Amino acid sequence: MRFQIEAAIQCSAALPEEGIRILEKAVQDANERLFRKGVPENVDPVEIGRITAWKVRDDQILLTLESGPYTRVHDAIFRFRKQLASLLGRLRIGLRGLEVISYRVLLDEGVTADLVPRLPFIRGIAERNGRVEIDLAVTASDLENRLPDRIVRLIEEKTQARQYGGKTEHWQLLYQSESRPRIYTGNPTDELIARKWIKHGSSRGQWIYAPQAVQLFRTFERIVEEEIIRPLGFREMIFPKLDTWDVLSRSGHAKGVYPEIYYVCTPKTRDPAYWEDIADYFKVTGEVWVEKIRERIDGPIGAMCYAQCPSFWPFVQGETLASDCLPIRVFDRSGTSHRYESGGIHGIERVDEFHRIEILWLGTCDQTVEMAEALHAGYSRVFNDLLELEWRAARVTPWFMAQEGMVGACGCESVGTTDYEALLPYNESWLEFQNVSVNGDKYPRGFTVKIQSGEECWSGCSGIGLERWTAAFLSQKGFDPAQWPEAVAKRIEEIPDIFRFL
Repeated sequence: MRFQIEAAIQCSAALPEEGIRILEKAVQDANERLFRKGVPENVDPVEIGRITAWKVRDDQILLTLESGPYTRVHDAIFRFRKQLASLLGRLRIGLRGLEVISYRVLLDEGVTADLVPRLPFIRGIAERNGRVEIDLAVTASDLENRLPDRIVRLIEEKTQARQYGGKTEHWQLLYQSESRPRIYTGNPTDELIARKWIKHGSSRGQWIYAPQAVQLFRTFERIVEEEIIRPLGFREMIFPKLDTWDVLSRSGHAKGVYPEIYYVCTPKTRDPAYWEDIADYFKVTGEVWVEKIRERIDGPIGAMCYAQCPSFWPFVQGETLASDCLPIRVFDRSGTSHRYESGGIHGIERVDEFHRIEILWLGTCDQTVEMAEALHAGYSRVFNDLLELEWRAARVTPWFMAQEGMVGACGCESVGTTDYEALLPYNESWLEFQNVSVNGDKYPRGFTVKIQSGEECWSGCSGIGLERWTAAFLSQKGFDPAQWPEAVAKRIEEIPDIFRFL
């Protein structure tokens, strides 16, 4: 990767002959010494920032710098300006503004033009000798904020994402249970609809659950609480169900969540007079005046709950946790989560609005990994002995971890996710219905959470999706409680059909 900048440094006065001699020596010193500071000795000089051309025009110094990845041109030019300001100060000449005339980046081989983001900072994209070159429209302030580095890093992430290829390339089987007898082979969603235990809601990917379906949800909740949550010392909290941009930025979701979230907007005012014409329009037409509403809302201020655990973190943001309170173990089951499923909705197992218990823990690296192992053991026992499912566990690397280089962080290979998948006999596919993630220092770092002992703070989370547990269970065990495992059957009360449709 190559960088080139052309820039003009504005001086407080035209440079005299002595000033030009000082400038010439400063350029030589910068190329031979200043730009090499902090660079390993074995690096090829062509990879290090260098002033390749300069001239003086009236009260301006015109510079051209080139570099590889070391002492990149935007770092080099500020380093040079600082040194030059001290030298020219002896002549009572000050350095004022810095104008960026052009800034170009020649990307690595193999990076294609479609990977370059469409941002206002990208002035042009061209091809040079089979490589993509981008022309940046940046200011001195942008350089100080290291905008070129961020753009390059983004392109690198997009390149890695394309190479990543999804979970199928990062899936390692850890365990598979024994086969179970085929008790039922129907599609449970079709049966639930036929029994009128569920009906479509008015929104996309949304269901209304009748008492019979809800009782299954509550049964699974009780099993999780009695067999896993309480024995492992987790305590209940209530997390917000609106994630602001600040939360999504700190959690890292703002890097790419936009196609999958339900956005939240607020009215510009609560003044009834401001909204009277919209209310009147509905009274006359029976239709909601959506176009006018768009004009009168602010935001979006964030998103409806997407991942459930990020909204916990402001509770500990900026805090130092006492070592003797660790590991902290909490869970939330207070509301719905919402995702605009880009892959399409299907049955009760792939929906836009879903219900789950979110388990979250944080502590030292060892404590976090130990808790994940305890959860693995608990889930295994529940799936094998209580629900009697045919299931498997696989280690996966979620993209958000891969792109942040978190796998193997701190020498611990436990960073990552274990997915639990249940067999769906009606189509012989596997449904991911549960997971356990060790997230390393991702969230503590994003929300600046520290530990009293000075050890690095780590966290983990595990989402228990009630729709998916129900889909997995009914797909294998059917709808006859007499054929259900005792652990489930004994917790189920008979509920009469309280709705009779004519």
